[in-house]
Amino acid sequence: MSLTDILSPSDIAAALRDCQAPDSFSPKKFFQISGMSKKSSSQLKEIFRILDNDQSGFIEEDELKYFLQRFECGARVLTTSETKTFLAAADHDGDGKIGAEGINLLIHRIRLLRMCCNDV
Repeated sequence: MSLTDILSPSDIAAALRDCQAPDSFSPKKFFQISGMSKKSSSQLKEIFRILDNDQSGFIEEDELKYFLQRFECGARVLTTSETKTFLAAADHDGDGKIGAEGINLLIHRIRLLRMCCNDV
């Protein structure tokens, strides 16, 4: 299975275009534009499995900087600042890595914000 089996290729392309410039990546915005924020928990777990390059069950900081490249091999690497901000947002237990539940919790918070604040 690939990411394009779950997410629309045009949505992925739009999300990558939105964060082409260094220090422009926002997990919240990327998840919304790519369509990840609309996926079910089981679909998010499958996306996580695909993104977990070493299949350790976690996405560590050194893997996270290549997050965009998992969607498109020619995409840029996240900056150190973007990587640390992303890690802080999704690392719910402070162990320095993101589990599938961390991505699910982050997307759940994005959904709640969108519902209560009408934030697109």
